[in-house]
Amino acid sequence: MAMHAILTGLLNAGHQVKVLTFSTNKFPASEVPETLKKDFETVSINLKINPLAAFFNLFSQKSLHVVRFIKKEMTEKLVAMLSTETFDVVQLESVFMTSYIDVIRKHSNAKIILRAHNVESLIWDRMMHQHKNPLKKYYLKLLGKRLRRYEMNVLKHVDGIVPISKVDLDYFVGFGCRTPMISIPFSINTDKFHDTTFGTPEPVSFFHIGSMDWMPNLEGIRWFLEFIWGSIHEKNPQATFYLAGRNMPEWLKRLQRPGVVIVGEVADAHEFMRSKTVLVVPLLSGSGIRIKIIEGMACMRPVLTTTIGAEGIAYTDEKNIMIADTHAAFLEKAQKLIDSPTLCEEIGKAAHHLIINNYDTKKIIADLTGFYQSCITMKM
Repeated sequence: MAMHAILTGLLNAGHQVKVLTFSTNKFPASEVPETLKKDFETVSINLKINPLAAFFNLFSQKSLHVVRFIKKEMTEKLVAMLSTETFDVVQLESVFMTSYIDVIRKHSNAKIILRAHNVESLIWDRMMHQHKNPLKKYYLKLLGKRLRRYEMNVLKHVDGIVPISKVDLDYFVGFGCRTPMISIPFSINTDKFHDTTFGTPEPVSFFHIGSMDWMPNLEGIRWFLEFIWGSIHEKNPQATFYLAGRNMPEWLKRLQRPGVVIVGEVADAHEFMRSKTVLVVPLLSGSGIRIKIIEGMACMRPVLTTTIGAEGIAYTDEKNIMIADTHAAFLEKAQKLIDSPTLCEEIGKAAHHLIINNYDTKKIIADLTGFYQSCITMKM
């Protein structure tokens, strides 16, 4: 969604854009909107973890996360594209695409920009600290260490870096990165969110929506269901928690708990959000910026999340969002929202105002292309 927002924003601003992307088992090329397919070329890849390959990777010094994205067909298509067309900028979406830097340098004079959607190694480091199993903890620590070493080294080999949040930018700077950077958050077409009425959502309803095959989402939902929801529902039997999202794992599909409704993938995420009251994002790990929080706030929903969940958003706790990092704080703030529909509406409207004024695509694209221009004119 973040890539789609930038792509459509650049096209709407009159820029020419070409996309070369992997078609994966998680995000197949068939999901590319018809209006954009003219500008797309794809390479199929299976990113499902191969246990044997993961085992042998233990005996190398390479990052398992990065080597999974190296494919000969991608190199061939990239060379063909760079040899037949001239580009001002080649933007790499995530650190996993940086394996192709040498190919780009050899066949193009374009400036290379890394769009960092997350500090990838930080995700794995945070996940490692959440686990108690010593073997799993060791394995996650090893993956994170290798990824961090690769990630911090490759930052020196691009011409510019575009982290999705100021928090991530500061993290890179803290590790000594001196490559030119600008923080460009996820943006939305604010024209779609100018309805300023709170609406009539289902009362005492909580919901979560997101990709349910992303490990930080699964980790957070498991924690919320195990330690938080039971207490909320026991005190408020009328309360309901709706869990929506693509790629719902079997254990969640089979889940039967009082007040919990497993919705699965929904046809219209915004319509779903507007029909419920409180968006819950109980993230314990992760990095970057949570797109669904931005969208939820734009839909005028009060958001209950953690400090990690709200990273990268210019929020004010208890004014335009609710922040809770402990069991007790989650229960307390959830109860405040249950007890006061007026508070829900006030926070929802303040959240909407924050997003409309700070995350508009036209503004974000102007900032991004200004950064491109500075990188192009910079003397190396």
